[in-house]
Amino acid sequence: MQGRIARFRRRLFPGGNPLARFGDRVEAALLLLLVAGALLTLPFAAAVGSDTYAAQTARAEQERTTRHPATATSLAAAATQTYSTDGAGAPADQTTVPAVWFDARGARHTGDLLADSGSPKGTHVSVWLDQRGELTTEPLSPATSAADGVFAAILLWVAVTGALAALYGLARFVLGRLRAAAWDRAWAQARHDSRF
Repeated sequence: MQGRIARFRRRLFPGGNPLARFGDRVEAALLLLLVAGALLTLPFAAAVGSDTYAAQTARAEQERTTRHPATATSLAAAATQTYSTDGAGAPADQTTVPAVWFDARGARHTGDLLADSGSPKGTHVSVWLDQRGELTTEPLSPATSAADGVFAAILLWVAVTGALAALYGLARFVLGRLRAAAWDRAWAQARHDSRF
């Protein structure tokens, strides 16, 4: 472990090593840029995550005030599907059925919704309705808002660090090719000189 740390330190700081080539110093500068970039990106990623969390929390609050739970009743028995339509071959858990529900004003609505496969006609299904009484999704939960903020922060950090790592890897590849070409030229020159 200490040997790896020592090698990393020598690669990062070639310093006054008389054997260090120009390419080694360029590689060290790029590695230093990678490490510094990864560290400096952390506060920006945290700020983006915090902003995302705040936006998602505001959205969740708005959804909680404009959506409400209700109970729909299926108007037909749900078909029993042996296999799911996603091609995975697993038994299907839910299928679409016509249903009826009433909004907060008592107005009757109909439409299709998901019910458990094989459930009989008249099955009650929990749904969420918007202000018009139409089916909608459940409001965002605080856990989802937090997860979105964390994901946004991690995604930004990984994207920036990954781009810097790709730049460093490309530079190492190019420098390696240049070193190999220089060795080939030096070897060819030595063989040429040895003939005379």
